[in-house]
Amino acid sequence: MTGEKLIVFVKAPRPGSVKTRLAQAIGAQSACAAYSRMVAALLNQLRSLDAVELCFTPQDAADEIRHWLREGWTIRPQVNGDLGRRLGSAFEHSFNSGARQVVVIGSDCPAVTAEDVRKAWEGLQTHDVVLGPATDGGYWLIGLRQTQPALFQAIPWSSGQVFPETIKRIRQCGLRVQILRELRDLDTEADWRTFLSCGKAGKSD
Repeated sequence: MTGEKLIVFVKAPRPGSVKTRLAQAIGAQSACAAYSRMVAALLNQLRSLDAVELCFTPQDAADEIRHWLREGWTIRPQVNGDLGRRLGSAFEHSFNSGARQVVVIGSDCPAVTAEDVRKAWEGLQTHDVVLGPATDGGYWLIGLRQTQPALFQAIPWSSGQVFPETIKRIRQCGLRVQILRELRDLDTEADWRTFLSCGKAGKSD
């Protein structure tokens, strides 16, 4: 075991429960299909990585997630609670299982590549935290080399203050942070059309 681990937060592709903002424009069924294609494209870009765990919600969705697995990958349900509790739990479980450099990404940013993840792992050799800022004020990646509960408690999730508040907490804790490139989550109809125009939606093996 190298000590490196990637966790991808995914949702069961159920109409009405994924890409709800996109669904307002194209309908719940189409938004669900869009989400499935996004996840397939993202995971295809990560296919060269070995230490990958798909951390899914809801907890009864294992059979709906399993087809996304690749050889050597694992799946595990997320705990209940807000995003902060789920992130904190995922990191804690991974460190308790022997991982030393843990990176978590969501499934809303299909532009993430294996090289992005490798850069995050590399950054954790000399930094306490690695963050990938998103254009909406959140982040598309967070990496740690030990648990940091302060980074997940009382954060205004789903707001434009997630990234700046996290940076504030990092500084308050005296941690060293490395910032990766800024990327855009795919949330709107315009985002989806841009994604389709780039041709990535069909690249799913």
